[in-house]
Amino acid sequence: MNSKLILSIAAAAALLAGCGAPANTRVDPTYDEAAASKFVALNKDAITKLVADFDRGPTGDTPVLVATVVNVNDMRRTAPLGRTLSEQYASHMATAGFNVKEMKLRGDVFIREETGELLLSREIKDIARSHNANMVLVGTYSAAANFTYVSLKFVRTEDSRIVRGHDYALPNDRDVQRLLQAAR
Repeated sequence: MNSKLILSIAAAAALLAGCGAPANTRVDPTYDEAAASKFVALNKDAITKLVADFDRGPTGDTPVLVATVVNVNDMRRTAPLGRTLSEQYASHMATAGFNVKEMKLRGDVFIREETGELLLSREIKDIARSHNANMVLVGTYSAAANFTYVSLKFVRTEDSRIVRGHDYALPNDRDVQRLLQAAR
């Protein structure tokens, strides 16, 4: 009787295993999953925390620039992650009412191909002056084993003073790992 029970269980297990999708079948993400992306939500939350109760000065409409988020180990390099973060930060800040200047539309700002708007300290004042901006959002990322750590700072252009900062971490899931590739 025990051998019949074992054979029946083995046959049922084999039958159930065959009912699933083959191991190499790709399951595409859904639009609902994309709309609920925790990556986008976490980046929006970071900007919300950074700008919460932020005093924008007497005019409240002073232009702000958003620099490309760069690799903390080499400030001249970024990856698709840094450019994606910067784009999302700019969108979220604009939604929050900030006067964010889109530098890619201006012909007088040199944008390195595959790198983005890297604002090195020696360039910040000149670029900000040409855009009439007194604040720049800068950031770095640092990939570790399980998380990628992101540090954001609002920097006043006239004296390079950090006015505000916010740090957070992204899990190194498949999307973040893919965005970290091809660092330039």
